[in-house]
Amino acid sequence: MHELEMLSALFSLTTLGLVLGALLGLAARHLKVEGSALEAEIEALLPGSQCGQCGFPGCGPAATALASGGAPVTLCPPGGRALAEELADKLGVTVDLAGVEDKPVLVAFVHESLCIGCTKCFKRCPTDAIVGGPKMIHAVFADACTGCEQCFEVCPTECIEMRAVQPTTQTWYWPKPAANDIDDGRGIAA
Repeated sequence: MHELEMLSALFSLTTLGLVLGALLGLAARHLKVEGSALEAEIEALLPGSQCGQCGFPGCGPAATALASGGAPVTLCPPGGRALAEELADKLGVTVDLAGVEDKPVLVAFVHESLCIGCTKCFKRCPTDAIVGGPKMIHAVFADACTGCEQCFEVCPTECIEMRAVQPTTQTWYWPKPAANDIDDGRGIAA
């Protein structure tokens, strides 16, 4: 008799779980909130580093502001001119690129001899690219660094230097030829 009650309870709970799961599945399908397709497209264009240099906590909120017209298309310093032009084309607006500068890609570097381990830098790093601990030397994972310079600004001993990214065999690319260096086919530069 005791086994029959146990099987009955097990069957009841299984049935209840399946019915409620099916109801939740139907509710999720019919009551889902559609996101803006434009916001998704803009967010895909943004670098996705969540560095906060634009004044927003990440690329998602920045995309929302851009889609609603609440932010200029020049808001992303890491994206530079190329991203500003892409965003302007996507949103159908004109943009003045006079104030937008294309900075080289920078990464932070910690001079170990000057580091006192104050931890101010890695508390400010939005991508957790800096490792270290209190009263320990810090180091930077260059692959995770976005070059936002937030660690550089707060370092009391000025042990952090922003360096240009040096090309490696994985990141090197052929430079575009200048207009006056194009060969006209006869071996003579135009």
